[in-house]
Amino acid sequence: MNLIRGALPYFLLPLVISALLVPICKKIGFRLGIYAQENARTVHHGKIVRIGGVGIYIAFLLSLTILWSADDSINGILIGGFLVFIGGLLDDMYDLSPKIKLLFQISGAIVAMVVGHLYLQDFHILSIEVSNPIINYLISFFWIVGITNAINLIDGLDGLSCGISSIVTITIGLIGFFMGRRDICILALCLSGAILGFLPYNFHPASIFVGDCGAQFMGFTIACMSLLGFKTTALITLGLPILVLFIPISDTLIAILRRKLKGQKISEADRGHLHHILMIKLKLGHRRTVLVLYLVTLLFAVAAVLSYFHPVLGMWMILVLLIGADLFIEYTGMINSKWHPILSFSNKVFGWPKMKDGEDPVDTKILEEKEKEDGN
Repeated sequence: MNLIRGALPYFLLPLVISALLVPICKKIGFRLGIYAQENARTVHHGKIVRIGGVGIYIAFLLSLTILWSADDSINGILIGGFLVFIGGLLDDMYDLSPKIKLLFQISGAIVAMVVGHLYLQDFHILSIEVSNPIINYLISFFWIVGITNAINLIDGLDGLSCGISSIVTITIGLIGFFMGRRDICILALCLSGAILGFLPYNFHPASIFVGDCGAQFMGFTIACMSLLGFKTTALITLGLPILVLFIPISDTLIAILRRKLKGQKISEADRGHLHHILMIKLKLGHRRTVLVLYLVTLLFAVAAVLSYFHPVLGMWMILVLLIGADLFIEYTGMINSKWHPILSFSNKVFGWPKMKDGEDPVDTKILEEKEKEDGN
């Protein structure tokens, strides 16, 4: 009970501040004309303000200022997070070029590493110890920038990036608690509270979007929290965070591979993301798609926590989840319609599913017709 009482202020204060700030952000956004633009990747219609992340950022910052004394690590996260947030906010307002947005992200990552000392010091891959500072710095840098963009890329449906980010944040905070890391717990409580204060406004049908400022800030802070907690732990240096962040990481990597195979630019928007597949190809609809992705994220989060206490059981759960993920990717042709090794083997042995090499088992005509409708 004392533990709950001690934790509540760090969660409730940002939740209340965020919930109170969102209506103000909506009014400011409407007055300034900061609306989400419809493009090849979006599924919304109409004018919806896209600076909801301002409420999350202010709630998080104010709560930490009031309740917690910052050290070098926290300062690195806050200063770097400010740069990332400002870059996202400017993009929400003026549609910055990808290179300019990346510049803000790079600046934030460097600040977090230099000021906050947030980088891998040494870790193990199987029985090999990696202690080369250059390699560790590079991995840390790409981790921060990569997760920042991964959370931003899944921000394609109402409540998706915020809901997944809250699950990820709470899980990292929980693991931090088991590790005896009070700083991680407080960061996780403040960020999850700020996100959940905003989520009711953002859940389908959304009245406001988190925007690049919010999505990038959430991704950046989550990446920094994971480095703060696991930077010296051998087996779980990046393993547990990768598990918890499986949805945004896998969706990002698949999008890069898919676009490369199609000869598209990596930054070119498309409707091949996981949430598009579920909502349009598999006809789950908006809300059910988001809830399914919440559930999958939660399952990987459970696998991460289980792996911390029972590595063998956790490994079995991870294996089952990864096989399920691979079958889904093959079945929907998410990477490429020619890539379905397990399903092809099943076809030869069991005669199911009926498909030919190069055939997309899920009819892509649904997707194409939807794109034509949106273009009219």
